[in-house]
Amino acid sequence: MRCRRLALLYAASLSTLSAQAPTPSAATGWSSYGGDPGGTRYSPLTQITRANVATLAPAWTARTRDLEHMKGDEGPSTGCATCHKGNVKFEATPVLVDGTLYLSTPLNRVVAIDPVTGAIRWRFDPRLALNIDRNEGFVSRGVALWADQSARATAPCARRVFFATVDARLFALDATDGRPCTTFGTAGVVRLDGNVGKVQVGQYGVTSPPVVLDDIVIVGSAIGDNRLVEMERGTVQAFDARTGAVRWRWDPIPRRAGDAGYDTWTADGARKTGAANAWAPLSVDSARHLVFIPTGSASPDFYGGERLGHNLFANSVVALDVRTGQRRWHFQVVHHDLWDYDVASQPTLFDLERNGARIPAVAVATKVGHIFVLHRETGAPLFPVEERAVPASTVPGEVAAATQPFPVLPAFRVHPARALTEADLWGPTPQDRDACVKQFASFRNEGLFTPPSLEGTLMYPFYGGGINWGGVSIDQERQLLIVNSMRLPAWVRLRKREMRDRFANMRGTPYVMDRAVWTSPIGAPCVKGPWGLLTAIDLRTGTTKWERPLGVEPRMARLPETKDWGTPNVGGALVTASGLVFIAAARDELLRAFDSETGALLWSAKLPGGGQATPMTYVRDGRQYIVIAAGGHGDYGTARSDQVVAFALPR
Repeated sequence: MRCRRLALLYAASLSTLSAQAPTPSAATGWSSYGGDPGGTRYSPLTQITRANVATLAPAWTARTRDLEHMKGDEGPSTGCATCHKGNVKFEATPVLVDGTLYLSTPLNRVVAIDPVTGAIRWRFDPRLALNIDRNEGFVSRGVALWADQSARATAPCARRVFFATVDARLFALDATDGRPCTTFGTAGVVRLDGNVGKVQVGQYGVTSPPVVLDDIVIVGSAIGDNRLVEMERGTVQAFDARTGAVRWRWDPIPRRAGDAGYDTWTADGARKTGAANAWAPLSVDSARHLVFIPTGSASPDFYGGERLGHNLFANSVVALDVRTGQRRWHFQVVHHDLWDYDVASQPTLFDLERNGARIPAVAVATKVGHIFVLHRETGAPLFPVEERAVPASTVPGEVAAATQPFPVLPAFRVHPARALTEADLWGPTPQDRDACVKQFASFRNEGLFTPPSLEGTLMYPFYGGGINWGGVSIDQERQLLIVNSMRLPAWVRLRKREMRDRFANMRGTPYVMDRAVWTSPIGAPCVKGPWGLLTAIDLRTGTTKWERPLGVEPRMARLPETKDWGTPNVGGALVTASGLVFIAAARDELLRAFDSETGALLWSAKLPGGGQATPMTYVRDGRQYIVIAAGGHGDYGTARSDQVVAFALPR
């Protein structure tokens, strides 16, 4: 599902909008995880410019205390770092509402911070059990704020912080002091795991922030991959923001004959298949009362013989009426997914300018590396999309989709329009390249969407993307789409069940599964770079405006050819009206500023830990701040920290 542990194998081996446009009241703040409810990650602020960005300096640092307080109420565990080998991921983006910054930590603490000094105003600890078996690690990307318009401004819980945990609890806290809102659910908590089938402890929870619209709080789920066919259901759930009462539930898999999409499944597959969950951030359109759901793969990811068919509404973006949970439209980005190619990014809402008109649009970025631009009201493509023939499966019991959707525009690709060849292979030494060449001959390799096989199949891009949860950012005035991406190879192999499995059991199927990032003996990717890029796309034409490598691989910096290849990266970009793009994401632990018109690098600063998070910005007391969670990432091997860092111009 996420880039997760197989990117960690790579890192470790190296060491061996319309209604969603910012409103005037939000002009100085960052009210939602993605900046605004539509996730544009755009700020209208202009104090920091191309001319003065080089003078940015640290303004304050706040510590969440996750590192010094590793134990919650977990019993005999020795702590998260021991239990889970440090697989903790600080991916949060703070929000600024009513003069306070709010964010969540990897261990599901919520922290309120003074935006001028970095002083901690309050903390809330949900006492997460840190000894649970979480193969996805510990992560929380953020919180959502909501104001009860029917309550007095000074009443308890008149403004609430909603957040959900990796052990499947949805909390409502008083934004003033962090105390649970006792009128919500049971003492401020709603359990999320009661209507999703049989739940394996530690494998069902939430990692992305909820969204709130029309006094309804909506939440997806994160489910551990590839364990079995009959996994937990990926049901999206909606609750009354005041009481916690269930308003509706939507299962992305149609279970009954007559349901829309049921004919894209076998009867048995529709009955027992799990997942297809929305683990990435959701978006909302308040004018149209829509919530946009990005769904992932149905279970298990790499063998679909138990779920033949196109498998709607997995691997789709689905627009639901937030008041009823009824589906308005859908668009499927991968049919019958066999590659873990989720919609991993927040659907991003903006207005597309065309022939003098402004068209309500949504950009959908995928792990395949495709970007689909759709009409926000109907789901119809606003740039051409073609169904193209793709390779068939050779695995007994499997039937791969005969075609897959390809966007003709925007002209953005993370994969070649052909199969890899020996000329694409690389190694830091001749011996490394020779080893890659020898392996290459044994793999099935017919280009994008070559299905998993018994002999082993090359995947490019790998199952982490492409484009992961960092998503895209939109400068609507310049009609620019900014996206960071990865270009790493992997292999995946199915094995008969009687053979010993190394990675995933996939119980309920005839096979087990192995996969890994494809590297040479010393851990370098077996294909030439670039491995990480930052790209600007002109939305007026759908063409690439500029492209730059993102980051320098720390363990290969001595090799001249790799300096322009970038690094694997996770996290998103912040775009400002003054023509700047701020992004960290890469493995070299730098926060950078680029010129959004040219892609020129204008500034960088070393962070105290990995910056695998999306930065945000705001103005307070007349001063603009750039803030990022710089806490590191277990999968990417970046330095651990519990720090949130703010930068500003000198006074």
